[in-house]
Amino acid sequence: MEIDGLDVRGLTVRYGGATAVDRVSLQAPPARLTGLIGPNGAGKTSTFNAIAGLVAPAEGTIHLHGEDVSRRGPAERAQRGLGRTFQRMELFASMTVAENVALGWEARRAGSSVFRQLFARPGDRTGLAAATDEALEVCGLTAIARRRAGSLSTGQRRLVELARTYAGGFSVLLLDEPASGLDDTETARFAEILQRMTAERGTAILIVEHDMPLVMEVCHYLYVLDFGELIFEGTPAETLASSVVRSAYLGAEQGLEEAEHHAGVI
Repeated sequence: MEIDGLDVRGLTVRYGGATAVDRVSLQAPPARLTGLIGPNGAGKTSTFNAIAGLVAPAEGTIHLHGEDVSRRGPAERAQRGLGRTFQRMELFASMTVAENVALGWEARRAGSSVFRQLFARPGDRTGLAAATDEALEVCGLTAIARRRAGSLSTGQRRLVELARTYAGGFSVLLLDEPASGLDDTETARFAEILQRMTAERGTAILIVEHDMPLVMEVCHYLYVLDFGELIFEGTPAETLASSVVRSAYLGAEQGLEEAEHHAGVI
């Protein structure tokens, strides 16, 4: 059965003799915020790297909008609508906020044609400016658009990363701990932006995040990994109530308790 958005089937990732991800299947359909959670070392980043094309899977397939992209490189996946952020922020410190954001629009189109990289089409400059301005406005960055990225706070830089993916117009987004370093106000703004992207653009978002209150607030559906295996999937409420999930998070129970209070469960 063909599934729109992201469809991962039986994904296995190995490093030498060690299995980091073991036969994981998950879906991130359009207009849905899907969470991928689990303790440290559960295999979340390895899963993301395989989906993005940075690591070759030992087994399994990855489909984007019904097309098997398992053997395609990162650039080809980007052209087909896949965008990503990283745990470690990848901004150009000497460039302005606006210039960094504009790279999202350009990255989506990079590699599609050698001539496209050398010669811009008449409407490219207009399209680039419009996409950049919209992303800056949506993410609340217009006032600092001319500042160098290297001078920003951690929270501001996270929002620049998100604005860059917004400018790219990607239909499927992988967000790897995107709220790390954000204060409460920035986190609330971040949540609003994600919800706007799914509701207004129909973006399929798969997010890895350790901020459990944020995950429970914005995600519609969750997958839980532990030691590279998928141990649970369900709604946020079902996840909070799962004894299997609580067992996996033993030693990090505080995060689940905070999420429960935030969700009004207890």
